[in-house]
Amino acid sequence: MNRQEILTSLKSHSPTVLIIGGGINGVGTFLDLALNGVDVLLIDRSDFCSGASAASSHMAHGGIRYLENGEFRLVREAVQERNRMIENAPHIVRSLPTTIPIFKFWSGLVNAPLKFLGWLDKPSERGAFIIKVGLMLYDAFTRAQGTVPPHCFEGRVASLKKFPQLNPDTRYTATYYDGSIFSPERFTVELILDAEAEGPHARALNYILLNEVNEDKVFLQDELTGQTFELSPHLIINAAGPWIDQVNTDLGLARRYIGGTKGSHLVLDHPDLRAAVGENEFFFENKDGRIVLIFPLLDKVIVGTSDIPIKYADEARCTEEEVDYFFEMIGRVFPDIKIERKQIIFRFSGVRPLEYSHAKTAGQITRDHSIKEDQFGNMPIYSLVGGKWTSYRAFSEQVADKVLSFLQRTRKADTKQLPIGGGRDYALMKDTPEGKTPLFIRYGSRCREITAYQAGDNTPLMYYPDMTRREIIFLAEKEKIVHLDDLILRRSLMAYLGNLTRPLIDELADILAEVLGWSDTQKQAEVERVIKILQDRHEVYL
Repeated sequence: MNRQEILTSLKSHSPTVLIIGGGINGVGTFLDLALNGVDVLLIDRSDFCSGASAASSHMAHGGIRYLENGEFRLVREAVQERNRMIENAPHIVRSLPTTIPIFKFWSGLVNAPLKFLGWLDKPSERGAFIIKVGLMLYDAFTRAQGTVPPHCFEGRVASLKKFPQLNPDTRYTATYYDGSIFSPERFTVELILDAEAEGPHARALNYILLNEVNEDKVFLQDELTGQTFELSPHLIINAAGPWIDQVNTDLGLARRYIGGTKGSHLVLDHPDLRAAVGENEFFFENKDGRIVLIFPLLDKVIVGTSDIPIKYADEARCTEEEVDYFFEMIGRVFPDIKIERKQIIFRFSGVRPLEYSHAKTAGQITRDHSIKEDQFGNMPIYSLVGGKWTSYRAFSEQVADKVLSFLQRTRKADTKQLPIGGGRDYALMKDTPEGKTPLFIRYGSRCREITAYQAGDNTPLMYYPDMTRREIIFLAEKEKIVHLDDLILRRSLMAYLGNLTRPLIDELADILAEVLGWSDTQKQAEVERVIKILQDRHEVYL
């Protein structure tokens, strides 16, 4: 069903389950419930995967550093789920060698057990011995699946031969394997499309506002038309991430579940730094306990992340202080590589929806997930608190099991080995001529749909010849695009890769106007909207 058909259906049919929030946890739950035949509606006040889930570090990782906090279950779950993501969505999630430069041997030997016992909250730099022990445990958690190789240690001479630009004070490097998420936004959209393919009982709408509540009724409003409609679901799932407390307040529930921290990132156009990292992620811990990541995104480099408490999620921005910190950390790992602000092509920042905590440092706040249950009238409300991007599937399964139990239904399908979107038939196609095309690289096996849709018309965009006009039309018609920024920021990597120009934005607006029926006034408003978003949130000026 298209957007208008879904809206029309809601006038006469209320879903059994309403999910508020189109980030990864809400969408993962949406898919699981859809597979099990539950009548479910997913809504988001903005676009899907436009909040916290879009601001991730693009990593599918187990969280090796959480071992020090004794969170063994969390790490074991995360590495297993990382492997499932690599297997189920190989077009988007790929194994990534992750290298830790190590400057000391014994550092952290005393502090680590004290942290484990909860007797110390002061951060400290970890040395080779502690890292080796952690990686041995890390390998043990994932050995049975055999998806990624075990870690390896190398001394100074071998490390500098492999990475010539590395700080010569490096005594060792440890390399283990995690995963990179090529495009978290695309991953999320494909989950939604997979869910809706299960049948009309699964529907998803972006740009839908929670207007008001009254007893057992929920009143929603379509942002585009102003149209309102009322629903009477049996159960509400609050998957609004950092905005969970706000949604609960709108539902008449005063709760304090979220105590999020801000994470910021830079995308750099820096050929020397890109050559220095190769196809590796560099995972580096500063003396203050903060983690810095440096890793490739095609021919660019992403640098992150911060971990700063923040009160209002809508105010999350990458600050100049964070930029200075990232530059300082890059300099510690690669001291001969100079970074300038003009090499920043994109910035992004988001808020981790962590559980409210009295922990003295951000690193001590658990990354584990939990379900908080409340009651609104006769309806249960499940608030999905915390969790790691990597563990979304396991968390969604837990939520779905709880929903199925409430509805007195039995599970008939699960998502453990379910291919995602373009991950279907990926292995069969990757070594064929079709598997070498740009469309396959972007969409996996879904490239066949786009190729058929193009029907011989492969006219490239005038201002971005890497994509075709028909490809843009396909995305607009098939992937729930409502605004121009949906295309530029979440259905493609144009913005991330620094490929935007004002003529390109105008060209894309012209195409979307044809497909979505925008007037000239609407089209101009969309152009102005996307330019404002790029400037305000990402420091991109065109």
